[in-house]
Amino acid sequence: MVEPVDAIRAIHNAFRNDMEHIDAAALDSARGTGGLDTTVERFRFFNEVLVWHAHGEELAVFPVLEKVAPLVAEAYVKDHRGLDSAFDELSKSYASRDLLATARATAAFRFHLDIHLDKEDTHLYRIFTERVSVPEQGKAVGIMSSTIPQERFQEVVAWMFPLMGQDDRENMTRTWQMVMPAPAFAGAKELIKKAVGSDWAELTHRIPTL
Repeated sequence: MVEPVDAIRAIHNAFRNDMEHIDAAALDSARGTGGLDTTVERFRFFNEVLVWHAHGEELAVFPVLEKVAPLVAEAYVKDHRGLDSAFDELSKSYASRDLLATARATAAFRFHLDIHLDKEDTHLYRIFTERVSVPEQGKAVGIMSSTIPQERFQEVVAWMFPLMGQDDRENMTRTWQMVMPAPAFAGAKELIKKAVGSDWAELTHRIPTL
């Protein structure tokens, strides 16, 4: 049975997947086997989504966690600020068109992000699922979703779902179906359908209520 936190783990996997592509493209550029192409340039949008995600955690997840596991979230807030600094360094390197500095900054960003997400998945969200009730988890995930600007939601779905495997797509879709009002989910469903293309049939097979 899907739990609200499965949606968070799903977007974590999308972050990992996209950052791997961005890092590989930056390394190719530094080696002279590629230019600063659209894959590298995607780091700006990637970071926008990451900031919305982090803000949602700090707004909805961390305060709930503080009640059942005091002081745990504090270190993760510091991680978020570290990611902000890593983005600033990457942005500065990219703006200067310094291929080597961009590759180094991208690798550092990816390393910090991977460690942070792994810690969240194996530590923070384990505590969250064990000590917070499912209704409270659902409420927190709903608040997190609401931190995405509505005018940008279509972009986020179009970015995120192609980066996910079928299990993560199912978990994210089922979670949104649980936490979103019916009219909002109806709109989200159409965006998901467009984003996954020919894989829509597989998703409807997994979730017949679609």
